[in-house]
Amino acid sequence: MQDIRRGWINGMIGVALFSGSMPATRAAVVGFTPLFLTAARAIIAGGLGAMMLIAMRESLPRGRQWLSLAMIAGGVVVGFPLLTAIALQEISAARSLVFVGLLPLSTALFGVLRGGERPGAIFWLFALLGAGCVAGYALSHDAAASPVGDALMVAAVVVCGLGYAEGAVLTRQMGGWQVICWALVICTPLAAVLAVLTWPQSLASVGAPSWVGLFYVSVCTMLLGFIFWYRGLALGGIARVGQLQLLQPFLGLGLAAVFLHEAIAPAMLVAVGAVVGCVAGARRFA
Repeated sequence: MQDIRRGWINGMIGVALFSGSMPATRAAVVGFTPLFLTAARAIIAGGLGAMMLIAMRESLPRGRQWLSLAMIAGGVVVGFPLLTAIALQEISAARSLVFVGLLPLSTALFGVLRGGERPGAIFWLFALLGAGCVAGYALSHDAAASPVGDALMVAAVVVCGLGYAEGAVLTRQMGGWQVICWALVICTPLAAVLAVLTWPQSLASVGAPSWVGLFYVSVCTMLLGFIFWYRGLALGGIARVGQLQLLQPFLGLGLAAVFLHEAIAPAMLVAVGAVVGCVAGARRFA
């Protein structure tokens, strides 16, 4: 029971760090191309991860762990960042909330396939209700659709769910921070080549918001967030703790209200209350 409680605490910290990802990515793609942004964030986070592995004298992964790390890297280091960065050129950040709301379902499904978890029928009911609350709220505030952007976000949700579940399984063997650090390190050479090929014509023309966005997605999202998130999933259960992602869009909107002085509509408070209830129900019946 203590491990489950610690899993929820770690998971909540991870979600809080992830919550600024979409707004930060939207700010970053104003000054950087999606390909360069994906490469740059992987290089920055990979460099920090390599220093952590060297400082702690971690041993090399073994056997099938390399395959798992490749799947994690493809899902959360390359796949999700690149697909969402391209998608956010076609759709708004608000529209992306529709798909972020489906991420807990994707994570739970891969938790069944890769982690061997078997949540009950009532858990799935609460998971579907929670996803519906997020999607309904997002659609009511931004109905503009883009077939290309929507398709990219669906693909991003699928590969990210796989990366989350696979990372949680491997965390039980290696530890959470080791998993994301190794996944970042193995992507760094390819990211370096991509960064050279997509280098901006003039960095001087890149505005401060884009630099802040790059820093946030590199350090807070790509590295620190995953350290807490993988540990939370491993301790508390992939399907159960994964439902905390339902809160991520609303935390992001809350951050926008604090830092960008955007108004919080009463409908948002109602939606948050409904989502919190769904998360509590999913936790109870997982």
